[in-house]
Amino acid sequence: MNPAAFLAVAVGGAFGSVLRYTISIYAGRALGTGFPWGTLIINVTASFVLGALAELFALRWNAAPEIRILLVVGVCGGYSTFSTFSLEVVTLMNRGATVAAALYAVLSVLLSVAALLGALRLVRVLAT
Repeated sequence: MNPAAFLAVAVGGAFGSVLRYTISIYAGRALGTGFPWGTLIINVTASFVLGALAELFALRWNAAPEIRILLVVGVCGGYSTFSTFSLEVVTLMNRGATVAAALYAVLSVLLSVAALLGALRLVRVLAT
């Protein structure tokens, strides 16, 4: 275990989480709360930022591991894990595993929503 990596995740995660919260508030004020605009904006921008970072690290920027961890796992992870999901889908597609990419995308969404619904039911049953 690398203490510098843990610190990078913690600092980046705190920044990303505060940024997510701030954007959610301002998006709700500007666009209304009838649709989850804030979450949509966050997921799309996080995916864009992670894609840009991945290409920069691959092609031009030989950043130290702690910097990569700070930005990718910390900031992007604290901001939105949807960006990691997007990168994983594209990585599978780039490897030629189109069926696996589609399956991963569909299963991720369906199972995540099902898990949330299951948790809601479980808590309701246990709380009554």
